[in-house]
Amino acid sequence: MPDRIYLDHAATTPVRPEVRDAMLPFLGEDAFGNPSSAHAFGRSARAAVEHAREQVAAAVGAEPRQVYFTSGGTEADNLAVLGSALARQNERHSLAGAHLVSTPTEHKAVLAALHEAERQGARATLLPVDGDGVVDLAALDEALAAHHAPTLVSVMWANNEIGTLQPVAGIAARCAAAGVPFHTDAVQAFGKVPVDLRAFAWAAVSLSAHKVGGPKGVGALVARDPEAFASLIHGGSQQHGLRPGTENVPGIVGFGRAAELAAAEHTVAAKVWAKMRDDLERAIRERVPDVAVHGAGAARVPNILNLSAPGTDSESVLMHLDLAGIAAASGSACTTGSVEPSHVLLAMGVPADLAAAGVRFSFGALSREEQVPRVAEAYAAVVTKVRKLRTVLSRA
Repeated sequence: MPDRIYLDHAATTPVRPEVRDAMLPFLGEDAFGNPSSAHAFGRSARAAVEHAREQVAAAVGAEPRQVYFTSGGTEADNLAVLGSALARQNERHSLAGAHLVSTPTEHKAVLAALHEAERQGARATLLPVDGDGVVDLAALDEALAAHHAPTLVSVMWANNEIGTLQPVAGIAARCAAAGVPFHTDAVQAFGKVPVDLRAFAWAAVSLSAHKVGGPKGVGALVARDPEAFASLIHGGSQQHGLRPGTENVPGIVGFGRAAELAAAEHTVAAKVWAKMRDDLERAIRERVPDVAVHGAGAARVPNILNLSAPGTDSESVLMHLDLAGIAAASGSACTTGSVEPSHVLLAMGVPADLAAAGVRFSFGALSREEQVPRVAEAYAAVVTKVRKLRTVLSRA
């Protein structure tokens, strides 16, 4: 088999050598201390955690005291959504009265947290999006002008399936004018587009290490005012009680280094990824003229291309691409194995058959320009094969 091609960087990225080197001392016998311990071993670990906190904060234009390390983006999203509602719970310990506003194209971490909040008595409103996945700002204005102001508005910065960028600065300004906290899941945006939190009003921002060359199992919620969020975990005083538990020191150290590198390099990397994405889109359109490219009419992150070929399904296409040595995805990594149409594409008004054919190519550290023609040829060949198979099966 020819060399394999990895085009699923939106799912995860390889750990960078610089990140691995930063982590290694904290996996050995010299720097293994518990950062809550008062002795020298513990103080060394605490210093490393705080240095990483400074690195993450500097990478996004926040203050170190605002960075709270989590197990990843999913926990950070839950802490933002459920934590904001819990902080407003009434004397009966019910979430009734909390009103959470978001969109139907969010990551499942946000949508599942919304469903849990509703189960506990909160109200959730999902704002419509247009055909490119961009939120309806008029609907947001209406929600903000409601008699009971929302407890939190949560809109992801960059969509993990199609790459659409939301106008977060405009959304944040509207929320600030209404006195409503704004949270954004910036997991897919960070390291791909400039993320400078000094540029707009925000209450909380979710980040993840393994999307930017860091280790899996670590992320952060950047919280402007931690008092606005209630902890989801109980049992310790670490991180001021908002996210208690012994810190994952090696992972946090790796996250700090990865964040530092991503902030320094994303401008140059984005140009490289955007060219490969556009070249692949062009090459596929030439070979599969009826292919639908999702989100093409909106601003997108430079590394994601999502498309559907009529008469195919994502499961079959991905299987054949994998056999050809090409790794891609059907959208969110958290729904891998699912044969259901993408909830993102359905919310955008994409017909169910096309939504079920969505394939996401995402570029990153392992991507090379010379891979583009091979991927385009392979995708076109797979589309032809799957269409023929479906035609034969439909006549059987």
